[in-house]
Amino acid sequence: MTVTLKQEGVYLRKLTRAFYERETLVVAKDLLGKYLVHNTPAGKTVGKIVEVEAYIGSSSFNDAASHAYDEKYTNRTKVMFGKGGHAYVYLIYGVHFCMNIVTNQENYPEAVLVRALEPVEGMDIMKRRRTTDKTLDLCSGPGKLCQAMGITKIENGIDLCGEKMYLLKGEALSPENIAVTPRINIEYAKEAREYPWRFIIKDNPFVSKGKWSYSFS
Repeated sequence: MTVTLKQEGVYLRKLTRAFYERETLVVAKDLLGKYLVHNTPAGKTVGKIVEVEAYIGSSSFNDAASHAYDEKYTNRTKVMFGKGGHAYVYLIYGVHFCMNIVTNQENYPEAVLVRALEPVEGMDIMKRRRTTDKTLDLCSGPGKLCQAMGITKIENGIDLCGEKMYLLKGEALSPENIAVTPRINIEYAKEAREYPWRFIIKDNPFVSKGKWSYSFS
């Protein structure tokens, strides 16, 4: 399927299921530079993914930060056990929604949190939803981007290979343009706090705010 979004004059195509059904850490890096599209009654919004974090509930990874840690299956985490290429959306602090992209094969409870986007299309809609004119502040955090993109619990479980919300192929990033850090705000996660599973487009001004050191992938 082609869409209106172009890159260097070429229509971008939707990512297929095969993209998502790979190892989670590989998918996480490859998500950088891709475009998230959400079609809503208010209009279409598009953002380029510039920051992500991987979460792996499969028991062999010992990731205490994952909602599906040690393959814990609940009504909340069951989406993570499904096929790659679906959205896992949940509420934090009773206020903010976070959007994850389910990865790997069925019965592997793994996902990638989308932490920040660079707004590309539908910015007027994003500004109304976020009640701000500051472009850099529209999608610079997981809760912010969900508000700007109109993503709520209604989108939990949605097929990202469908027509309502999906991802488009974007720019291919060289390894030197990807920065790697530990994930943030997971102090409870024991040794998993130090896993270098946060990936950002180096020097992109739209990433979430904070202080960290990084290395190159």
